[in-house]
Amino acid sequence: MTTDPNGQEEHSRSSHRRPDGTSDATVLALGVLSEALETVERARGSLYAFHQLTGGADLKLDRALELLRAAGHHAQADLLEREIVGRNVIPGHWTFQIVEAYNSHYYRPFTDIEARLRRELIDGHEHVHEAEMKEARRTHGHPGHTPEP
Repeated sequence: MTTDPNGQEEHSRSSHRRPDGTSDATVLALGVLSEALETVERARGSLYAFHQLTGGADLKLDRALELLRAAGHHAQADLLEREIVGRNVIPGHWTFQIVEAYNSHYYRPFTDIEARLRRELIDGHEHVHEAEMKEARRTHGHPGHTPEP
């Protein structure tokens, strides 16, 4: 617990405090690792968007087929149905299989190693680097700059 310039007590969340003896270099390295993981999370979200958009497009083809046939374009509808509807997006894979492979081969090992390094190096604490940046940049005593929610 600290005291702000107005004499009010401020509490720091211990889960964001670096363990005693942890170097600046370690906190920085784990901060950059956390940032890399956040980028992987965004990439994974984009992969799920790709999965949903591609699947949604494939389902919309049913309506296109219906309309083509209603307009008398049976050969073109047959071509579209045969060549595109249900097609693999890469050889042997629908999008769900790409998502599954990404999750099992890259995402889960990445998150497991990131958590392991945090456990080994900073007692599992999260966002220590960011919490220290917040503390350094905030205006003590200002109601919009409190250390905790």
